[in-house]
Amino acid sequence: MHKLIVSALIACGALAQTGCAITSGQSSTGQYVDDSTITARVKKRFAEDPEVAATRISVETLKGTVQLSGFATSEIERQRAAQLARSVPDVREVRNDVIVRAPQ
Repeated sequence: MHKLIVSALIACGALAQTGCAITSGQSSTGQYVDDSTITARVKKRFAEDPEVAATRISVETLKGTVQLSGFATSEIERQRAAQLARSVPDVREVRNDVIVRAPQ
């Protein structure tokens, strides 16, 4: 019984030492915070812009790369979303996967 408890404590200690990844592919808590800040800034710019519908376009950031997805009602809106994302500090790349479709 004593060996079982000691083994369990060692296993818990090993797990605590290795930690858990914040998000798949992110290397540190700092990177996660930076990416979250970039995402928030892009979303804020979308909300402030009269040409972009912030509710239809999703924003995700990983290591400074912003991925846009969702739907735009025109090519102009799609391009404007990418332009706004590129203008945010610390954005390294923008992947624009927004699909243009007519409003319903």
